[in-house]
Amino acid sequence: MEEIVIFHTNDLHSHLENWPKIRRYLLSQKRAYEQSGKTVLTLDLGDFIDRWHPLTEATDGQANIELMNEIGYDAATIGNNEGVGNSKEQLNHLYDNGNFDVLLGNLVDLKTRKAPIWAKPYKIIETKENTNIGLIALTAPFPLTYEPNGWDIQSINETLPLLIREVQPKCDSLILMSHLGIDEDIKIANSYPEIDVLLGSHTHHLFKHGEKINRTQLSAAGKFGYYIGEVHLTIDHHQIIHSEAKAIPTAELPALATDQRESADYLALGHELLQAKKVAQITKPLLIDLNAEQPLIVTTLKALKEKGQTEVAILNNGLFLSDIPKGIVNEDQLHETLPHPMHLIRVTLTGSELIRMVREMEKNRHYLRKFPITGMGFRGKVFGELYYDGLAYDKQKRQVLWKSQPVELKRTYTFTTVDHFMFIPFFPTIELAGEVEFLFPEFIRTVLANYLNEHYPIL
Repeated sequence: MEEIVIFHTNDLHSHLENWPKIRRYLLSQKRAYEQSGKTVLTLDLGDFIDRWHPLTEATDGQANIELMNEIGYDAATIGNNEGVGNSKEQLNHLYDNGNFDVLLGNLVDLKTRKAPIWAKPYKIIETKENTNIGLIALTAPFPLTYEPNGWDIQSINETLPLLIREVQPKCDSLILMSHLGIDEDIKIANSYPEIDVLLGSHTHHLFKHGEKINRTQLSAAGKFGYYIGEVHLTIDHHQIIHSEAKAIPTAELPALATDQRESADYLALGHELLQAKKVAQITKPLLIDLNAEQPLIVTTLKALKEKGQTEVAILNNGLFLSDIPKGIVNEDQLHETLPHPMHLIRVTLTGSELIRMVREMEKNRHYLRKFPITGMGFRGKVFGELYYDGLAYDKQKRQVLWKSQPVELKRTYTFTTVDHFMFIPFFPTIELAGEVEFLFPEFIRTVLANYLNEHYPIL
């Protein structure tokens, strides 16, 4: 008889305010369980980093990896924030200083057609009782955003059967580290009984007391470090005879006086590092007020048109969270106003499709002004007001104008916006009818930074 304990973190999204408690719990519990003769595995299921946090942004995630090193994880995998929230170059070096194995079974370099050198397809861990635990990992396949970044992200059905076939003969128990989301996890648990334990993430779902589908033990620990996942396996003659899971609420863990200061220091250091990176010098403030002399959204729309090489750009002012005062502009100010991990897209539509899209936008305009958006790259509060540059809608005539001229039904038109417009459900014409090109690797704030640097250089 032996007992194996599996701790997992997931979807921390750089919410480092919970990290001191998480670190203490993992290290102390691991030590206590190991002293009682149990085998302990500690795993992270991805989206540990998120560039909304200034320290993550300033260090390209390296500060997050230093924090992960404090735990001594046995393995980690990536989420979409690591996979498409970084350029290919940044991701290729993200784990250079990590002291843990990165497992990932469904990512291939588009050029070499090989798995990235920083990832292993699986890992076998042998316990003191000679039980072999197999670890495999998959991340959510988003080909629309991985491919422009230089990666081929493969589907679950394409890779999981091959992984199981390779790893299962080498282990007694098989664990899937999933950054696929609850719907895929349920499908997998029903379709692949070879998987003994499925640790879930990505959709931020929470199983407070675990779930079981047939003989597969599921565990999920929500988001932002609000919970820590814990799974217990009882093994007899190398076979699981009992399993259970729970989610430990970090709010109920003891706090130290230094915890708040530690998380505040992470923020302060991030701001300091970004403030040191000077971008441009402006003579007038760029304000989020649409009625200002120089609204920030107007300048950003110009930046989008220049980057996308289009005559028209479209944005929503809910993206902009703070003003940029006149004087020297630094990366911290740009990060504060545009913390979203959003890329640009160039969309081509026929005239008739463009008219339909604008009508979708006008129909939803009033509703979206104060509509709260969460996820899909958005890190603000509400969607806000739609704003066109080069495009107009005449309400009286119900007519769409492109550069002050009526839109021709059969002509094609190309405009630039953010990928968020494709992922939200309010403007379906973009996804259903548009020819969409993702512009990588810059985020919207980087595009604005480059524009300001070009047009308002520091003297």
